[in-house]
Amino acid sequence: MPDGEVDFFRDTWVRYLGYANEVGESFRSMVPLRVVQASYGVASAYVLADTVDKSWKMFKKDGRPKKVLIETGDALLWQTLASVVIPGYAINRICHYSQKFFSKNFRKVPLSARNLMTVGVGLASIPFIVHPIDNSVTLLMNLTYRRWVKD
Repeated sequence: MPDGEVDFFRDTWVRYLGYANEVGESFRSMVPLRVVQASYGVASAYVLADTVDKSWKMFKKDGRPKKVLIETGDALLWQTLASVVIPGYAINRICHYSQKFFSKNFRKVPLSARNLMTVGVGLASIPFIVHPIDNSVTLLMNLTYRRWVKD
């Protein structure tokens, strides 16, 4: 991407669609499993949309199959890690341990209220994990995949 150009999928509000599964994970204790699974569907659709976008841009820019494949792999791997796998696991664990904490320390609080507290902790955590995860995945990609496939 040229300097200064806004990446629709990574630099705008659309980036937060990749975090739909974190919202689903936050609500896991209060909603049917299908809702959580649907949130992963939204996040996965976002990942695929960004991958197609990056692949198409590389195809128009260069067109060589190797370049397009490398760009496709880069986008798919980055988005899968930064949007679905790592933040989904992080929020799942944050909510799990919050639920355990609330169950142990707030026994007199009704279960529905403890579940709501867990949802609040999960949702409140999302803004704090977005940029560190994105930056960490970028660093990981720079140290591995992007070194391995550079020309």
